[in-house]
Amino acid sequence: MRKMILALVCAVMMPMNAKTIVVYFSATGTTKAAAEKLAKQHNAVLWEIEPAQKYTAADLDWRNPNSRSSIEMNDPEERPNIKQCTDITPYDTVYVGFPIWWGICPRIINSWLDNNEPQLQGKTLVPFATSGSSGIEEAEVYLKKTYPSLNWQKGILCKPFN
Repeated sequence: MRKMILALVCAVMMPMNAKTIVVYFSATGTTKAAAEKLAKQHNAVLWEIEPAQKYTAADLDWRNPNSRSSIEMNDPEERPNIKQCTDITPYDTVYVGFPIWWGICPRIINSWLDNNEPQLQGKTLVPFATSGSSGIEEAEVYLKKTYPSLNWQKGILCKPFN
């Protein structure tokens, strides 16, 4: 029942004439702020990729090899469960946002891309990332290699506090 209500809320919030959507995952709020700014600049719909189980501070401790984020990032096949509620078929351009984890996108982005890959064919995809010190180049290479049939454009690096 909760998923059905969530899907209805998402469907109602999407304007029928929108051609651009900003889809993002944010663990701490930094990427969310960048996504909101990007959506406003492009008059785009904004949609958050939400993990089925929210990340805790302990989950995000990259120094702990047993933390959830470390375990996920050390397994290329890992696909965390997500809450899915958006139909991307009406959009021509899809901005895909994430924090840089281990030089690339978090595995939850793979979960979303895997679930939506057929609907993403023929669309323009623009990755954007937040990071205090890393670049986006490694993530761009990773996304193009992992999803070669998708139309990836040059990525955007959003530095925090800019």
